[in-house]
Amino acid sequence: MEEQPTLFDFSRPGFVCGCDEAGRGPLAGPVCAAACILPQDFDTTVLDDSKKLSEKRRFELEPFIRENAIDWSIVFIDQEEIDSINILAATMKAMAMCYEEIAIRHPISTFYVDGNRTPAIPSDRDANVVAVVKGDSKIPEIMAASILAKTARDRFMIEMDALYPQYGFAVHKGYGTRAHIQALEEFGPCPLHRRTFLRRILSREEPV
Repeated sequence: MEEQPTLFDFSRPGFVCGCDEAGRGPLAGPVCAAACILPQDFDTTVLDDSKKLSEKRRFELEPFIRENAIDWSIVFIDQEEIDSINILAATMKAMAMCYEEIAIRHPISTFYVDGNRTPAIPSDRDANVVAVVKGDSKIPEIMAASILAKTARDRFMIEMDALYPQYGFAVHKGYGTRAHIQALEEFGPCPLHRRTFLRRILSREEPV
């Protein structure tokens, strides 16, 4: 695990909370954000960036995190809203909603967000909101959130595979694999597909 950056503001009362997302890039399904507060005695050695863990290991860690965290939240923004407001806005909205859900129950001193952008938090909140590039490999709270977001979204896409088996959602989780694009070309899109993404992918246009 990389050394944790010293970004915590000790002058602010409350908990450190980490936030991450899963599903910004897929052609289908929602984007999912999760936030998590860990206790001081949490065994952070079991954590890592969710992308570096196997699917089996992520699903093993999910209940451990849920049961041992001080608090956590998970928010989905569906494909229709993604098409309406764009994926970045949808991701930031999901992260802000995660924050609000936890902030109702616990004071948050520092809200670490994976990446280089931060969601808009109401000005009456006193949290220090910090974007951390590659935070899912540096901050334990972000690592835990990344696992919760990834497993929640993957489970949803596995469930959707039963409704739309022709696309292979259980395998690729909606990402633009060759098999997924071939299925789109054969069957066309289903209600889960992000229309704004499909115009670019299927026409091979460059993103605007």
